[in-house]
Amino acid sequence: MPSASANGSKRRLSHFFFALALALEAWSLGRARRAVAALMEIAPDSARIRDAAGVEKDVPVAEVAVGTHVIVPPGGKIPLDGYVVAGTSAVNQAPITGESVPVTVTQDAVVYAGTINGMGALEIVTTRPASDTTLARIVRMVGEAQSKRAPSEQWVERFARIYTPVVMALSLAAFLVPPLLLGGSWAAWFYQALVLLVIACPCALVISTPVSIVAGLTGAARRGVLIKGGVHLETPARLTAIAMDKTGTLTLGRPKVIEIIPIGTRSESELLSFAAAVEARSEHPIARAILAIAAERGIDVVPAKDVTAVPGLGVVGKINDRHVWVGSAIYLEQRLGGGDSEKLTTALKRIAGAGLTGIAVWESMTVIGLIAVGDAVRPEARLIVAQLHALGIAQVVMLTGDARAPAEAIAHETGVDEVYAELLPEQKVEAIERLVAQHGLVAMVGDGVNDAPAMARASLGIAMGAIGSDAAIETADIALMQDDLSQLPWLIRHSRATLTIIRQNIGFSLAVKLVFGGLTLLGMASLWGAIAADVGASLLVVLNGLRLIDRDQQAR
Repeated sequence: MPSASANGSKRRLSHFFFALALALEAWSLGRARRAVAALMEIAPDSARIRDAAGVEKDVPVAEVAVGTHVIVPPGGKIPLDGYVVAGTSAVNQAPITGESVPVTVTQDAVVYAGTINGMGALEIVTTRPASDTTLARIVRMVGEAQSKRAPSEQWVERFARIYTPVVMALSLAAFLVPPLLLGGSWAAWFYQALVLLVIACPCALVISTPVSIVAGLTGAARRGVLIKGGVHLETPARLTAIAMDKTGTLTLGRPKVIEIIPIGTRSESELLSFAAAVEARSEHPIARAILAIAAERGIDVVPAKDVTAVPGLGVVGKINDRHVWVGSAIYLEQRLGGGDSEKLTTALKRIAGAGLTGIAVWESMTVIGLIAVGDAVRPEARLIVAQLHALGIAQVVMLTGDARAPAEAIAHETGVDEVYAELLPEQKVEAIERLVAQHGLVAMVGDGVNDAPAMARASLGIAMGAIGSDAAIETADIALMQDDLSQLPWLIRHSRATLTIIRQNIGFSLAVKLVFGGLTLLGMASLWGAIAADVGASLLVVLNGLRLIDRDQQAR
């Protein structure tokens, strides 16, 4: 029978869609788990320890006990959590805290496994075993947070479990009741029962949702938005709050010179020329920021001579036989020997109040100026936050491991509603849990390893894919592959448009079935009419869903 064959083919197609969706979900979960396991590779496998006799030796990190003295060479990775007992250096803590600028550590400063030591040797005393470092807890928290999330609602399957037996019962009743109770023709009502079975086939319903979702996923991918499954495509439409990391999300994630403040008789160009000359051969992020603005202003940089780095404090070099120093505020306090102290103090307070890092430049023993460095805000960030509010997002929150002063300065500049600063990864998870309890559906937007647990715990994890870590991208439900924050409001509009089309398809499919079902019970429908209506409904819902591929959703 043609109708039975058509129905069988469409049912097999719908089963294929479900099987494919389940396979993709399992594959994505497997990749996420492998990425989480790969986080442990951030920390080194061995550590150089100093025993009670003063002998140094390399041992596996798993064998290092709490309280052991560990030596970390310049440029090496810190193998375990601990605190500094000797040495001064600048440590890149971005893998754990997300801090965009290396942090100066001295005696008693806390350091974390997996972070990268700068130019100074450090001696630390371990405070946690390898199995309980901050990095190890990040791995555990990602898995625990993912297990807390409820499975997606498979409403089509639940509907089919009810709908199919009901339709079968109605068809059987249409075949038996009229002949037995009303004296109808068995052949005529058998025919009408077949018509009812054909028109009641849920193919259009079953196909309408996956086709719309696949089209929505394809349309998003063409915009550089990678969405890992239909459930994650639907979630943005229902979000009520969004949490964002600061570094690399609301900001560009790299230091930038914000202000140049001459003190004394030197001009901005001379001050910048001196600083760039001393930093010309350095790979430090702040040095690159100084060199970048010097190039932007067309300053010809001639590298200084006899350049020497003082780990964690600054750099000194010779320019025209005069010593020029470029150093941190700590270094400034140690070396200060002249200049306009009142103007200098005022400028330092203003820089600190703005959440910026002050870099001092002095010639011989006289301070000639300050360079204020900070993490540059994305130019579009304030507009994006405003658009999110306009779309009905009740609260936009910043979660960051950075210090409170720069975090609050960025929040003020971007219009963020609330700031949680100086957070470790587990504290970000706690903040997300509070937001979920308060608002319901909450998204977390981030780019680093330290954001992965919070992204996994949130209702929706969104990674800045172009610059994000592999762990963040794999843990996230959605990745903005073009590093374009403006895709966030577009994503919400796209999600709402997808849900609208899915509802249209479901409503249309049900309406067609109700109309033809009624005509069938009245004896006014034909088998070929039912087949045409069923196939036509399937084609129309497919074509309606495919509009999502090229549709550029406007604000709504």
